[in-house]
Amino acid sequence: MYGDDFVKAAFGAGASSSLWKNARIATLTLNSKGLGVIEAGAIAVRDGRLAYVGTEADLPREFAADAEAVDCGGRWITPALIDCHTHLVFGGDRAIEFEMRLAGATYEEIARAGGGIVSSVKATNALSEDELVQQALPRLDTLLSEGVSTIEIKSGYALNIEGELKMLRAARKLGEIRPVRVATSWLAAHATPPAYKGRNGDYITDVVLPGLEAGYAEGLIDAVDGFCEGIAFSPAEIVRVFDKARELGLPVKLHAEQLSDLGGARLAASYGALSADHLEYLTAEGARAMGEAGTVAVLLPGAFYTLREKQAPPVKALREAGAHIALATDSNPGTSPLTSLLLTMNMGATLFGLTVEECLAGVTREAARALGLLAETGTLEVGKSADFAIWDIERPAELVYRIGFNPLAARIFKGERISA
Repeated sequence: MYGDDFVKAAFGAGASSSLWKNARIATLTLNSKGLGVIEAGAIAVRDGRLAYVGTEADLPREFAADAEAVDCGGRWITPALIDCHTHLVFGGDRAIEFEMRLAGATYEEIARAGGGIVSSVKATNALSEDELVQQALPRLDTLLSEGVSTIEIKSGYALNIEGELKMLRAARKLGEIRPVRVATSWLAAHATPPAYKGRNGDYITDVVLPGLEAGYAEGLIDAVDGFCEGIAFSPAEIVRVFDKARELGLPVKLHAEQLSDLGGARLAASYGALSADHLEYLTAEGARAMGEAGTVAVLLPGAFYTLREKQAPPVKALREAGAHIALATDSNPGTSPLTSLLLTMNMGATLFGLTVEECLAGVTREAARALGLLAETGTLEVGKSADFAIWDIERPAELVYRIGFNPLAARIFKGERISA
């Protein structure tokens, strides 16, 4: 069976136990060689978790006896994909700015016309929580259709306490109405609203820190993020945010070294950050600090492409430093209107020189690491959540090589067979 026929057969009634056999499996485990390939493989699922991952020949009889069996027809199985850096919840769009830039408008001209992040803030604040959910759903569904089962969603387009909390409530609701794991990040330190122009410290005091406390009390925040850049917040200002996160016991991450080197990645590493993201201007010293701290380098080729950047992240330095590398869409209305993790992998290979293995690990194992979720998902290992994707491909490289082509045959999330 192929394509739709396989999906219809595989997506029958749910069961607490299932067996997926006659598959080629890329486990992506850290201690495996390469992609951790298992030929003639099988996966057994019990109560939403992986109970067996190995060859069919070694499959214990107990797993074949009481499980609903699905013949995968020789298809490839990988861990479900993970998008570990998105701004998926926002209002409106900025297509008009794209058109203006193509016509030669400068950043200043666009800003004077009401564009830039200010336009996204205005549109986001104008919407209710339910309206934000409805606008985000098509973007989320597009990602799910490519095998994504875990996604990070940031706040950052309201720049006031209630609006930022509203964004995170919308993100949580997306995880309730769709079969997807949602990790949230508090990103009130994304930009300074016009009312606080030139007063970053006051904005942090009045909005970022009290909002962080309120979001934590409401259970809305999984991690704390910030934008460390000349056009955003200085390292000293980010320290205030990170110190509050540490006080609350929340992990941190940081937009760093995208446009210049302010030492943001080293700062993030000093706090044991989950990740530092963008990193076009990262130095070898910063890469070493990240490698030593275990802080994941999340590369975002969508923004690099959209902004027509010239300086790529120092992949060689990251490799030499032993830093973990992840990839993400950075889906947002202004600098990365991208909702394809498959295309992101191709961009990571073509624009940044990543290998196929690095790209696939970057949207599975290393993306899970960047969210602090590696114990739960990101690789195919016994005990983890049964999150995996089944592909109509002949070799894993096709997932990176093809452009504008989606070979997903089935998506399994927490053991449930879902037609995305």
